[in-house]
Amino acid sequence: MSWNSTIGLISSIALFLPILFILVLRLSTYRTFPALLVYYIIVLIHNLLTLKYLTPGQEVTHYLGIANNFLDTPLMLTFLIYFSTSAVFLRRMKIVIACFIVFELVVIAWKGFSVDAITIIIGPGLITVIGFCIHFFVRQSKITIMHGKATGKALISASLLFAYGCYTIIYLMYYVFKTPYVADTFLIYFLVTTFSSLLLSAGIIIERRRVQKLNEVKVARKELA
Repeated sequence: MSWNSTIGLISSIALFLPILFILVLRLSTYRTFPALLVYYIIVLIHNLLTLKYLTPGQEVTHYLGIANNFLDTPLMLTFLIYFSTSAVFLRRMKIVIACFIVFELVVIAWKGFSVDAITIIIGPGLITVIGFCIHFFVRQSKITIMHGKATGKALISASLLFAYGCYTIIYLMYYVFKTPYVADTFLIYFLVTTFSSLLLSAGIIIERRRVQKLNEVKVARKELA
């Protein structure tokens, strides 16, 4: 087994952990966590296809890879609604998501279901997600440092900011500059995916404890009422 295959397998295992924790900790129906669950399932399948652990055929693999890139930004932005702090901000995020989906449909109508369409769509998608991740990471970090709260959210936002920051570099190398070192690019992708998935998993576990405490407080208030 090559070095890339080994790291790729490790990254696939790491990608499975958020899926496992979301299901086991019963977050699969909690607020916007379903979007995160679907996101990681799709990314895991794409990873397994890339490593050829799943072999549905070259054409199916090609179109599933394209679909993965089209769904990436809408799903992640939908999950990031979880960090929204006000009704106004929530409404703005929904408008951004709707506008981006319209943008994707226009590009698909223009370029078709192709790699060219992906190249056009991924760039703005990465910038949009990173912008929200920076905002939420700064806010959640301040809350964690100053009040010792929301550590889970801080870790989740940190993992996503790290991942999408690195994905931007990979996007530039692979799609824009078309680097001849494709194997090295995939190696970087696998390493980034592994680290960010582990960090996200830790954030999910901690966040579940906070959610449980909030639910307990709600139940106690109802009983007192």
